[in-house]
Amino acid sequence: MNRRGVCYDVGRVMWGQDWRPEFSPEEARRELQIIRDDLHCNAVRICGQDLGRLVAAGKHALDHDLQVWLSPELWDHSPSETLDYIATAAEAAQDLHRHRPGQVVFSVGSEATLFMAGIVEGGSVFERLEHPDFWKRVQAGEHNQPLNTFLAQAADRVRGVFHGPVTYASVPLETVEWSRFDYVSVDLYRGAELKDRFTDVLHRYFAFGRPVAITEFGCCTYRGAAAAGGRGFAILDITAPGRNSTPPRLNGRYVRDESEQARELTEMLSIFDAAGVDATFVMTFVAPLNPTSDDPLYDLDMASYSLVKSFGGHLGPLGAAQALARPSPLPAGPPPAPRAALLEVVDLSVRYGGVSAVHGISIEVGPGEAVGIRCRSSTSPRRGCRRSWSRQSSPCSCASGTRVLAFCLSSRTPR
Repeated sequence: MNRRGVCYDVGRVMWGQDWRPEFSPEEARRELQIIRDDLHCNAVRICGQDLGRLVAAGKHALDHDLQVWLSPELWDHSPSETLDYIATAAEAAQDLHRHRPGQVVFSVGSEATLFMAGIVEGGSVFERLEHPDFWKRVQAGEHNQPLNTFLAQAADRVRGVFHGPVTYASVPLETVEWSRFDYVSVDLYRGAELKDRFTDVLHRYFAFGRPVAITEFGCCTYRGAAAAGGRGFAILDITAPGRNSTPPRLNGRYVRDESEQARELTEMLSIFDAAGVDATFVMTFVAPLNPTSDDPLYDLDMASYSLVKSFGGHLGPLGAAQALARPSPLPAGPPPAPRAALLEVVDLSVRYGGVSAVHGISIEVGPGEAVGIRCRSSTSPRRGCRRSWSRQSSPCSCASGTRVLAFCLSSRTPR
């Protein structure tokens, strides 16, 4: 696998709701550095509607030596409106291409059958999926001709202004004419209905003589989420009376299970790697509209695919890490006594690209500072061990109870 990445949402917009209500270029720079240094990615798929945000994040990603897969998305608009938007986005992408030639891939769309108006009936993705004729038309393949007409027009307009590789993020129900693209790309989730034939579905994308990219895959963080696949988000309660006057909530009681997310990602990455997939992008880095909560009924993070917990206005820890300690800069003067910080880590770590990453952590350790790690098993909280590292320490791991807790610790001088 040549490219290991995550999806980074700068603000997709559905029903007028921005999925990233507050966007800061400086915050994006910091989060993209986390994606590179802590998740050990070498690529990032940047999604969203606002072109200014896409370009700002793209520049930061390129400066962090991440390959950028730029995915501008204008949902629920007509094909003509979408084409004009995509062409304008491609001009902006060309500026990024000039900045770092060969490091920008442009996507002309994402799951257009579902997210663009005009291919199948319905004013939104949910109206289209719930339309009584939707599955009958899809099974008959009626959507493929208007889809490929749109994609041909989009590819022509994009290539007129953008001189890097071009792709389209498809969905398995679409039959795409791939000869006009440089990558065969698909958003591919493995739910219970697809698990037995998942490898067969994956292998069909290798028939076109082009590198294959998985532009989205992932798992939510509750027990049973792996079986739900791409519909893991459906535990959100969007039908309860009075929902406009009460906080968003889940539609029942669910058990948080980050280890299930970890297992599913690990298994899928192994499948993709064995099949010869060129690039993968985990869905998603963070979901600000799905903040976590101590009350399981309001723990909306369980209904997201994010790798990082969101507390609304700020990030939580990476995966299973309970707290991230970063010592303050040392004052000038004589060397002080060692300062210690304690980091507590619970649960399983994912190995991503051969490095403990998705649920790993990185800490910056300055001169005269020490970091202590307390590990405990989520199944046996009283059992555990303590380890500590200084500035010269190398990465290591330890076992606690019945679970293996892996740490990716780097001693970097603060930038």
